Amino acid sequence: EHNEHNEHNEHNEHNEHNEHNEHNEHESKQGAPDGQGSNAPARNVPQNHSHHADRPDRDRETENASDHAEPGTNAPDYGGSGLGGEGEAPDHSRRSFLKAAAIGAAAVGIGGGTLAFRHFRRAGAARERPTEQPGLLGQHPSPWFRELADGKLECTLCPKACVLGAGERGACRVRANRDGSGYTLAYGNPALVQMDPIERKPFFHILPGSRALSISTAGCPLACVFCEVWDMALVGPEDVHAYDLPPQRVVDHALDNGARSISYAFGEPVAFFEYVHDTAAPAKEAGLLNVMHTSGYINPEPLEKLVDKLDAVNIDLKSMSPEFYRDLVGGEIDPVLRTLRRLKQAGVHIEITNLVIPTRNDDPSMVRELAGWIVNELGPETPVHFARFYPLYKLDDLPPTPVSTLEEAHRTAKEAGLRYAYIARVDGHKAESTYCPECGETVIERLGFVIEEARIEDGACAACGTNIPGKWS
Repeated sequence: EHNEHNEHNEHNEHNEHNEHNEHNEHESKQGAPDGQGSNAPARNVPQNHSHHADRPDRDRETENASDHAEPGTNAPDYGGSGLGGEGEAPDHSRRSFLKAAAIGAAAVGIGGGTLAFRHFRRAGAARERPTEQPGLLGQHPSPWFRELADGKLECTLCPKACVLGAGERGACRVRANRDGSGYTLAYGNPALVQMDPIERKPFFHILPGSRALSISTAGCPLACVFCEVWDMALVGPEDVHAYDLPPQRVVDHALDNGARSISYAFGEPVAFFEYVHDTAAPAKEAGLLNVMHTSGYINPEPLEKLVDKLDAVNIDLKSMSPEFYRDLVGGEIDPVLRTLRRLKQAGVHIEITNLVIPTRNDDPSMVRELAGWIVNELGPETPVHFARFYPLYKLDDLPPTPVSTLEEAHRTAKEAGLRYAYIARVDGHKAESTYCPECGETVIERLGFVIEEARIEDGACAACGTNIPGKWS
């Protein structure tokens, strides 16, 4: 997940590729959560998430097709229901008009946003724009290997515990045994660099309306059959175009572009752990937040090295079913739950993305179990994003999640005790806004990724003074 999904996300969990005709660096104004299994196209049709070295024209063709997409049809990011709900006549209200305008702006790439690598002047000098390179390897020594007999190494970063002979790589495709020494090949070579609204991660309780500089490399230790960033996450660094962008330059570009956070998302941050770690430290020193959308598939020891540098994490909790994780994700659920518990213990802000997949994890009993675990283990104040599935990768034979199914998941989660349940990837739905759990007043009114109005003062509901968990300043 990650949007996915997300996103991840968030995407969530989703399919959040930076656009080709601006060197993959167009700022998104409207879209779906990013992250593991939760990402959605930044335009109205499926497309690449990274520049494939052997397919330079695919993004351009897809982008040109989407330039003519009609607002409100073939729902882009965070959408899918047009201007009305299922079976409803179009709504001609002001909100409907604003929604159509927002989607249209995203479809044609307008809105006045800056590009991630446009030359900005800070401290009296313009920074050099990184160049894109096919198949760029970010070879960097990694401490997360254990020596075995016969020159073999065991990777200790994630629960896969891959054993690598000389010249071999792990399941993630970016961790390698080079003559008996362990290396990551995902360091300083992001295949995706772009400015996004923080809501796209998705984070709904972190600096609303602010922008994040997002980075991701190739590689992922999991193998979700519903992955929506498969052509970046489920390939090696040789298969994508990437930028030569070491950690300090990431921080510099974030500051130059007015970002208030750096987001490690879209692909799987665990795969580029060392890059995240070495970027997060100077980012924190510079006053930037470090936010991450991840599967949470990481071992305890490396997580400990990172936890004090993280401000917020959105984890794709794909299901509470061990069989779901084994059959559809290629992993185990227990390490994910362990990661969530540790982040909660450390005081890191947590949001959850659950990609609701028709016939796979959409049964109300599964939603009830997931919501109940979150309430009991993480707290009822944990924001949870129920994200709409779109048919991609190996589950392209399934339909998009019906809005009614998402609404049922939302009701079930609220009944289980969750105070901040959201419906993701349905533009204009009332459940994408934040409501005070005490007085019911709207605290943050959203339209996609646009903040229409915020009624929060010093972290509390402006109407009744109830504390709303999050980082608001």
